[in-house]
Amino acid sequence: MTLVEMMVSIGVGSIVIAALVSFSVYTARGVVMSMNYVELESQSRNALDRMTQEIRQTLALTGFTSNTLAFKNSDSTSLAYLYDPVARTLVRSNSTGVTTLLTGCDSLGFSIFQRNTISNTFDQFPTTLQSSNCKVVQLNWTCSRTMLGTKLNTEMVQSMKTVIRQE
Repeated sequence: MTLVEMMVSIGVGSIVIAALVSFSVYTARGVVMSMNYVELESQSRNALDRMTQEIRQTLALTGFTSNTLAFKNSDSTSLAYLYDPVARTLVRSNSTGVTTLLTGCDSLGFSIFQRNTISNTFDQFPTTLQSSNCKVVQLNWTCSRTMLGTKLNTEMVQSMKTVIRQE
């Protein structure tokens, strides 16, 4: 084996190894991003399910701000959902304690509506800021995660519109 043959084989081997390492890093990053999407979707779905179930069973909306919804339950206890834009969290608060429903929440908006619908649409009339008129609650949010110090992926907007069933 000559020196030239050795140099050529080392060069070709180096290129092959660099390609394999590059492909492995790219594949690993794709898997991590996919798992991140799965976690974001799972967290949002669980929050959506829990909030929908609880809001439907409340008696009435007792307080409304841009970051807070407060309800009265059938057993006269209170239930509140609080969004903290600085901490990027949505928490649930009731007589038994505080539970974090969403983390990494970039934006969250609460809207309240009356039950009656606008003619020829599926939309409801927006209510005034009087919470006593509210029979429908809508939430919209987006969440994201950072990986290696940068925001790499964002979940699609999640939206929920729930009717308060108790009269």
